[in-house]
Amino acid sequence: MSSESKREQIISAADQLFYQNGFEHTSFAHIAEAVNISRGNFYYHFKTKDDILDAVINRRLKNTQTMLDQWVSEADSPAERIASFINILLMNQANILQFGCPVGTLTTELSKLDHLALQDASKVFTLFRIWLKHQFKQLGHKKNADELAMHLLARSQGVATLASAFNDKKFIKQEVKQLHAWLGQYI
Repeated sequence: MSSESKREQIISAADQLFYQNGFEHTSFAHIAEAVNISRGNFYYHFKTKDDILDAVINRRLKNTQTMLDQWVSEADSPAERIASFINILLMNQANILQFGCPVGTLTTELSKLDHLALQDASKVFTLFRIWLKHQFKQLGHKKNADELAMHLLARSQGVATLASAFNDKKFIKQEVKQLHAWLGQYI
């Protein structure tokens, strides 16, 4: 296996473990075990846990941008694109119920730790905010596009947090339905 693919395996495993267990509660040993490599081989790829965190954040940024680009290419209208954002709650519902939102949980944890990577981790939210703002502008809401984007972003985070806290699948479905009705007011 190439060095680059092993590195990608490490990043993928770290991403999953940071999401499921939290950044602080995930050790080098946990990640090395998940990828089935020795700690020595692990250190060949990453010297510090913060190096892994940076790689995970960059991976999330890249994956988020790819997803947003895909929504743009697949949907005919901004309303359909925004609906794709809303539907992500349903697509990821099993993980959300168990672990919350991957972006929200990581940024919250990094904030509590007063970690320097918080600003970079928050860039995923910024990608969503800018993208949603653009979609609302295309719907004709130029003056309040950012306000609408932030409202939708905040509401989706609230849904993920409460659905996870109460382990309530029905709540996610109910809120997604209400978010679609809310979006209908702006079409």
